[in-house]
Amino acid sequence: QVQLVESGGGLVQPGGSLRLSCAASGSILSVSMMGWYRQAQGKQRELVATRTSDGNTNYADSVKGRFTISRDNAKNTVYLQMSSLKPEDTADYFCNAAIKTRWSDPAGDYWGQGTQVTVSS
Repeated sequence: QVQLVESGGGLVQPGGSLRLSCAASGSILSVSMMGWYRQAQGKQRELVATRTSDGNTNYADSVKGRFTISRDNAKNTVYLQMSSLKPEDTADYFCNAAIKTRWSDPAGDYWGQGTQVTVSS
């Protein structure tokens, strides 16, 4: 069993900052990709940022220069530092990870339960 648990969401004023965390736990052999997606009300889920175990990152154009994704590979934890937040960043943020639980099987795709981020004055 694998679990992804997010934390750090909340209400913040425009221009403010928040830091999201996501820790993977369970029968984990290796974690390759970890990342964040978000889903605003009435919209499709979209990629925010991803980071591989060797440090390669990918960001949505809308968050480049404002958000930073980082990882602690030893703790199987990924972080999202969000700065200069805008009302359009309001969404449920979901952690995603590609995790191998058996060497004989390909990595599985796992999701957290989501954490809400609201940017409003």
